[in-house]
Amino acid sequence: MEILQNINNCPDALKGAALAIGNFDGVHRGHQAVLRAALEAAEAAGVPAGVMTFEPHPRAFFQPDVPLFRLTPGPLKARLFAALGLDMALIQPFDADLASRSAVDFARDFLVEALRVSHVITGSDFHFGKGRDGNPEVLRAFGQAHGFDVTIVAPQAGEGGVFSSTGIREHLRRGDPRGAAEKLGYWWRVIGEVIGGDQRGHGLGFPTANIAVPEGFALKHGIYAVRVRTGEGKYDGAAYFGTRPSFDSGAPVIETFLFDFHGDLYGQEIEIEVIGFLRDDETFASADALIEQMRIDCQKARGVLSEIAADDPMQKFELGRALA
Repeated sequence: MEILQNINNCPDALKGAALAIGNFDGVHRGHQAVLRAALEAAEAAGVPAGVMTFEPHPRAFFQPDVPLFRLTPGPLKARLFAALGLDMALIQPFDADLASRSAVDFARDFLVEALRVSHVITGSDFHFGKGRDGNPEVLRAFGQAHGFDVTIVAPQAGEGGVFSSTGIREHLRRGDPRGAAEKLGYWWRVIGEVIGGDQRGHGLGFPTANIAVPEGFALKHGIYAVRVRTGEGKYDGAAYFGTRPSFDSGAPVIETFLFDFHGDLYGQEIEIEVIGFLRDDETFASADALIEQMRIDCQKARGVLSEIAADDPMQKFELGRALA
């Protein structure tokens, strides 16, 4: 898959694409329906299949002081697009120029003149242009006037309701990674570079790999069963997200103990798949009490992860298989 950083560097071979447009934070099962519709339209017409998304997230642009819990940072989103089989991902900068364009200007300048799209696919809640004055029906009328097809994909739902980024964030805020995963179609994950910590875990007999907490991160505080990808392989583990009330109740941290790992991860990027919530954060009266609870936590995490290894519910989904 070719990744383009703006419309100005689109090669001729990728122009005329069937193009899905949206923010796609999470690339959840509803988003995947939009992206598969683009793939189907592209195959039928013999043209490339592409996606246009925006960085930063428009909400972050318009409300920079309001933290946004991003489900998928840009690089992970691109990986998910590639796993679905798209030919092109256009990561369009969302800046003052784009925000000031009317819906008609956006459609004319970006879709017709720059990309020469043959087909545009969006969800039914898609809005675009200054003041959100464009919607799917505006886009459909513009397409009819300028020679491209428009497909509007209806909201998608499962047993837990409509698939939405907002709903998935709420699952994670409640400490329900399984509920989030069922709507995503893969285990949700957080990615970061391993940084130095205060070595408390090492002193307690549970050395941890620590990563910086992403801006807006709103996972429920507590202990989780996780799987961790490193440059050397994949490991089961137990992760902590919280303010360490037994020590200083400071800024939140993400600390992960990898089972059966012996090595140095400092400076390496790791990917933490959040599988199961084990318990709430709590305060311990002594280091011995904390150590005993950590042993129990690790035993529970091993049990949860053993069950998942035997029968992973995400294997029924395309992205769940691709990311396994």
